[in-house]
Amino acid sequence: MTDAVTYEDILYEERDGAAWITINRPKVYNAFRAKTCDELTHALRRAGWNREIGVIVLGGAGDKAFCTGGDQSDHDGAYKGTGTIGLPIEDVHSAIRDVPVPVIARVQGYSIGGGNVLATLCDFTIASESAKFGQVGPKVGSVDPGWGTAYLARVVGEKKAREMWYLCRQYTAQQALEMGLVNCVVPDDELDAEIERWCAEIMERSPTAIAIAKRSFNADSESIRAVGALGFEALALFYETEESKEGGNAFREKRKPEFRKKRGR
Repeated sequence: MTDAVTYEDILYEERDGAAWITINRPKVYNAFRAKTCDELTHALRRAGWNREIGVIVLGGAGDKAFCTGGDQSDHDGAYKGTGTIGLPIEDVHSAIRDVPVPVIARVQGYSIGGGNVLATLCDFTIASESAKFGQVGPKVGSVDPGWGTAYLARVVGEKKAREMWYLCRQYTAQQALEMGLVNCVVPDDELDAEIERWCAEIMERSPTAIAIAKRSFNADSESIRAVGALGFEALALFYETEESKEGGNAFREKRKPEFRKKRGR
Protein backbone atom coordinates (compact mmCIF):
# COMPACT_ATOMS: atom_id res chain seq x y z
CA MET A 1 0.00 0.00 0.00
CA THR A 2 1.05 3.59 -0.58
CA ASP A 3 -0.02 6.78 1.14
CA ALA A 4 -2.36 7.41 -1.80
CA VAL A 5 -4.24 4.21 -1.09
CA THR A 6 -8.01 4.22 -1.13
CA TYR A 7 -9.24 2.18 1.81
CA GLU A 8 -12.26 -0.08 1.50
CA ASP A 9 -13.00 -0.97 5.12
CA ILE A 10 -11.83 2.12 6.97
CA LEU A 11 -11.97 5.91 6.80
CA TYR A 12 -8.87 8.06 7.27
CA GLU A 13 -8.71 11.77 8.04
CA GLU A 14 -6.02 14.10 9.36
CA ARG A 15 -6.92 17.35 11.10
CA ASP A 16 -5.28 19.61 13.67
CA GLY A 17 -2.40 17.21 14.21
CA ALA A 18 -4.64 14.19 14.82
CA ALA A 19 -5.31 11.22 12.56
CA TRP A 20 -8.85 9.85 12.81
CA ILE A 21 -9.03 6.20 11.74
CA THR A 22 -12.54 4.76 11.59
CA ILE A 23 -13.60 1.17 10.95
CA ASN A 24 -16.31 1.68 8.34
CA ARG A 25 -18.36 -1.53 8.53
CA PRO A 26 -21.43 -0.43 10.50
CA LYS A 27 -23.70 -3.10 8.98
CA VAL A 28 -21.70 -5.76 10.86
CA TYR A 29 -21.17 -3.60 13.95
CA ASN A 30 -17.68 -2.72 12.72
CA ALA A 31 -16.46 -6.28 13.01
CA PHE A 32 -13.14 -6.76 11.25
CA ARG A 33 -12.12 -9.15 8.50
CA ALA A 34 -8.60 -9.73 7.13
CA LYS A 35 -8.77 -6.70 4.82
CA THR A 36 -9.88 -4.50 7.71
CA CYS A 37 -6.86 -5.60 9.74
CA ASP A 38 -4.47 -4.93 6.84
CA GLU A 39 -5.91 -1.46 6.31
CA LEU A 40 -5.88 -0.60 10.03
CA THR A 41 -2.23 -1.65 10.30
CA HIS A 42 -1.31 0.46 7.29
CA ALA A 43 -3.24 3.50 8.52
CA LEU A 44 -1.87 3.30 12.06
CA ARG A 45 1.71 3.14 10.79
CA ARG A 46 1.05 5.83 8.19
CA ALA A 47 -0.20 8.20 10.88
CA GLY A 48 2.11 7.13 13.69
CA TRP A 49 5.31 7.79 11.78
CA ASN A 50 4.13 11.08 10.28
CA ARG A 51 5.96 13.78 12.25
CA GLU A 52 3.03 16.15 11.75
CA ILE A 53 0.69 13.77 13.60
CA GLY A 54 0.75 13.83 17.39
CA VAL A 55 -2.18 11.58 18.24
CA ILE A 56 -4.36 8.92 16.62
CA VAL A 57 -8.08 8.45 17.24
CA LEU A 58 -9.38 4.93 16.54
CA GLY A 59 -13.15 4.60 16.20
CA GLY A 60 -16.04 2.86 14.51
CA ALA A 61 -18.63 4.22 12.09
CA GLY A 62 -22.25 4.77 13.10
CA ASP A 63 -23.69 4.92 16.59
CA LYS A 64 -24.15 1.21 17.37
CA ALA A 65 -20.61 -0.04 17.81
CA PHE A 66 -16.96 0.81 18.20
CA CYS A 67 -15.97 -2.71 17.15
CA THR A 68 -17.28 -6.21 17.85
CA GLY A 69 -14.18 -8.23 16.95
CA GLY A 70 -13.72 -10.75 14.16
CA ASP A 71 -16.51 -10.92 11.59
CA GLN A 72 -18.17 -14.29 12.18
CA SER A 73 -20.18 -13.91 8.97
CA ASP A 74 -17.04 -13.57 6.85
CA HIS A 75 -15.83 -17.15 7.21
CA ASP A 76 -17.12 -20.72 7.32
CA GLY A 77 -15.15 -21.95 10.29
CA ALA A 78 -11.67 -20.61 9.55
CA TYR A 79 -10.28 -17.21 8.55
CA LYS A 80 -8.60 -17.21 5.14
CA GLY A 81 -6.19 -14.27 5.41
CA THR A 82 -2.60 -13.93 6.61
CA GLY A 83 -1.44 -14.10 10.21
CA THR A 84 -1.23 -17.05 12.56
CA ILE A 85 -5.00 -17.59 12.61
CA GLY A 86 -5.71 -16.33 9.09
CA LEU A 87 -6.68 -12.94 10.50
CA PRO A 88 -3.73 -10.55 10.98
CA ILE A 89 -5.07 -8.90 14.11
CA GLU A 90 -1.66 -9.32 15.77
CA ASP A 91 -0.33 -6.75 13.29
CA VAL A 92 -2.99 -4.26 14.40
CA HIS A 93 -2.13 -4.85 18.05
CA SER A 94 1.56 -4.34 17.31
CA ALA A 95 0.90 -1.15 15.37
CA ILE A 96 -1.07 0.36 18.26
CA ARG A 97 1.78 -0.47 20.62
CA ASP A 98 4.67 0.43 18.34
CA VAL A 99 3.70 3.83 16.94
CA PRO A 100 5.35 6.56 19.05
CA VAL A 101 2.18 8.63 19.47
CA PRO A 102 -0.78 8.05 21.80
CA VAL A 103 -3.75 6.17 20.36
CA ILE A 104 -7.21 7.08 21.70
CA ALA A 105 -10.06 4.59 21.41
CA ARG A 106 -13.28 6.45 20.60
CA VAL A 107 -15.96 4.12 21.96
CA GLN A 108 -19.66 4.46 21.31
CA GLY A 109 -22.06 1.54 21.37
CA TYR A 110 -20.57 -1.93 21.61
CA SER A 111 -16.91 -2.59 22.37
CA ILE A 112 -17.06 -6.37 22.41
CA GLY A 113 -14.65 -9.27 21.88
CA GLY A 114 -11.74 -8.27 19.68
CA GLY A 115 -13.07 -4.73 19.78
CA ASN A 116 -12.70 -4.70 23.53
CA VAL A 117 -9.10 -5.86 23.08
CA LEU A 118 -8.45 -2.89 20.79
CA ALA A 119 -9.95 -0.49 23.33
CA THR A 120 -7.84 -2.08 26.08
CA LEU A 121 -4.63 -1.75 24.07
CA CYS A 122 -5.07 1.91 23.16
CA ASP A 123 -3.24 4.43 25.32
CA PHE A 124 -6.54 6.09 26.24
CA THR A 125 -10.16 5.02 25.98
CA ILE A 126 -12.88 7.66 25.93
CA ALA A 127 -16.44 6.36 25.94
CA SER A 128 -19.95 7.67 25.47
CA GLU A 129 -22.53 6.93 28.15
CA SER A 130 -24.23 4.35 25.94
CA ALA A 131 -21.06 2.28 25.39
CA LYS A 132 -21.02 -1.40 26.33
CA PHE A 133 -17.86 -3.39 27.01
CA GLY A 134 -17.17 -7.10 27.28
CA GLN A 135 -15.56 -10.28 26.00
CA VAL A 136 -17.36 -12.95 24.02
CA GLY A 137 -14.75 -15.54 22.97
CA PRO A 138 -15.91 -18.55 25.04
CA LYS A 139 -19.44 -18.00 23.68
CA VAL A 140 -18.27 -18.44 20.07
CA GLY A 141 -15.37 -20.87 20.46
CA SER A 142 -12.56 -18.32 20.54
CA VAL A 143 -10.24 -16.41 22.87
CA ASP A 144 -7.52 -13.74 22.70
CA PRO A 145 -4.57 -15.48 24.37
CA GLY A 146 -2.24 -12.49 24.65
CA TRP A 147 -3.03 -8.82 25.02
CA GLY A 148 -6.74 -9.54 25.43
CA THR A 149 -6.18 -11.66 28.53
CA ALA A 150 -2.79 -11.03 30.15
CA TYR A 151 -2.71 -7.30 29.42
CA LEU A 152 -6.38 -6.88 30.30
CA ALA A 153 -5.52 -8.28 33.73
CA ARG A 154 -2.94 -5.53 34.16
CA VAL A 155 -5.53 -2.91 33.29
CA VAL A 156 -8.53 -4.10 35.32
CA GLY A 157 -6.99 -6.65 37.71
CA GLU A 158 -6.87 -10.44 37.62
CA LYS A 159 -10.27 -11.08 39.22
CA LYS A 160 -12.21 -8.75 36.95
CA ALA A 161 -10.35 -9.90 33.82
CA ARG A 162 -11.17 -13.53 34.57
CA GLU A 163 -14.79 -12.58 35.21
CA MET A 164 -14.96 -10.81 31.86
CA TRP A 165 -13.56 -13.81 29.97
CA TYR A 166 -15.14 -16.72 31.80
CA LEU A 167 -18.66 -15.26 32.06
CA CYS A 168 -18.80 -13.07 28.92
CA ARG A 169 -20.92 -10.43 30.61
CA GLN A 170 -21.38 -6.89 29.31
CA TYR A 171 -20.49 -3.78 31.29
CA THR A 172 -21.72 -0.21 31.07
CA ALA A 173 -19.41 2.69 30.36
CA GLN A 174 -19.64 3.72 34.02
CA GLN A 175 -18.69 0.21 35.17
CA ALA A 176 -15.79 0.24 32.71
CA LEU A 177 -14.66 3.56 34.15
CA GLU A 178 -14.79 2.21 37.69
CA MET A 179 -12.68 -0.84 36.77
CA GLY A 180 -10.08 1.30 34.99
CA LEU A 181 -10.88 0.13 31.46
CA VAL A 182 -11.72 3.66 30.27
CA ASN A 183 -10.36 7.10 31.11
CA CYS A 184 -13.45 9.21 30.66
CA VAL A 185 -17.21 8.87 30.06
CA VAL A 186 -19.23 11.65 28.46
CA PRO A 187 -22.76 12.09 27.06
CA ASP A 188 -23.13 10.58 23.59
CA ASP A 189 -23.38 13.93 21.83
CA GLU A 190 -20.20 15.24 23.50
CA LEU A 191 -17.91 12.34 22.58
CA ASP A 192 -16.09 13.93 19.67
CA ALA A 193 -15.77 17.30 21.40
CA GLU A 194 -14.20 15.64 24.43
CA ILE A 195 -11.78 13.67 22.27
CA GLU A 196 -10.83 16.83 20.40
CA ARG A 197 -9.99 18.46 23.73
CA TRP A 198 -7.74 15.54 24.64
CA CYS A 199 -6.07 15.72 21.21
CA ALA A 200 -5.46 19.46 21.55
CA GLU A 201 -3.92 18.95 24.98
CA ILE A 202 -1.63 16.19 23.70
CA MET A 203 -0.52 18.41 20.80
CA GLU A 204 0.79 20.97 23.31
CA ARG A 205 3.15 18.43 24.89
CA SER A 206 6.64 17.36 23.86
CA PRO A 207 6.29 14.59 21.24
CA THR A 208 9.68 13.13 22.10
CA ALA A 209 8.91 13.00 25.81
CA ILE A 210 5.58 11.28 25.06
CA ALA A 211 7.28 8.79 22.74
CA ILE A 212 9.84 7.92 25.44
CA ALA A 213 7.08 7.59 28.03
CA LYS A 214 5.10 5.27 25.75
CA ARG A 215 8.16 3.11 25.13
CA SER A 216 8.77 2.96 28.88
CA PHE A 217 5.19 1.93 29.66
CA ASN A 218 5.33 -0.69 26.90
CA ALA A 219 8.65 -2.14 28.03
CA ASP A 220 7.12 -3.25 31.32
CA SER A 221 4.51 -5.41 29.56
CA GLU A 222 6.41 -6.33 26.40
CA SER A 223 6.72 -9.98 27.41
CA ILE A 224 3.00 -10.32 26.72
CA ARG A 225 3.78 -10.03 23.00
CA ALA A 226 5.65 -13.35 23.18
CA VAL A 227 2.87 -14.88 25.29
CA GLY A 228 0.42 -13.82 22.60
CA ALA A 229 2.53 -15.24 19.78
CA LEU A 230 2.60 -18.60 21.51
CA GLY A 231 -1.08 -18.36 22.35
CA PHE A 232 -2.10 -17.60 18.77
CA GLU A 233 -0.28 -20.73 17.61
CA ALA A 234 -2.44 -22.69 20.03
CA LEU A 235 -5.52 -20.77 18.91
CA ALA A 236 -4.84 -21.71 15.28
CA LEU A 237 -4.94 -25.37 16.31
CA PHE A 238 -8.08 -24.82 18.40
CA TYR A 239 -9.87 -23.27 15.41
CA GLU A 240 -9.47 -26.60 13.59
CA THR A 241 -11.47 -28.48 16.24
CA GLU A 242 -15.17 -29.28 16.15
CA GLU A 243 -15.58 -27.55 19.49
CA SER A 244 -14.39 -24.21 18.15
CA LYS A 245 -16.29 -24.57 14.87
CA GLU A 246 -19.48 -25.21 16.86
CA GLY A 247 -19.29 -21.65 18.16
CA GLY A 248 -19.24 -20.08 14.71
CA ASN A 249 -21.86 -22.47 13.36
CA ALA A 250 -24.23 -21.74 16.24
CA PHE A 251 -23.73 -18.00 15.78
CA ARG A 252 -24.59 -18.16 12.10
CA GLU A 253 -27.52 -20.51 12.75
CA LYS A 254 -28.76 -18.29 15.61
CA ARG A 255 -28.87 -21.07 18.20
CA LYS A 256 -27.13 -21.91 21.44
CA PRO A 257 -23.83 -23.75 20.91
CA GLU A 258 -23.34 -27.25 22.31
CA PHE A 259 -19.63 -27.06 23.01
CA ARG A 260 -19.37 -30.00 25.41
CA LYS A 261 -20.86 -32.40 22.87
CA LYS A 262 -18.15 -31.37 20.40
CA ARG A 263 -15.26 -31.45 22.83
CA GLY A 264 -12.52 -33.76 21.57
CA ARG A 265 -11.02 -34.78 24.89
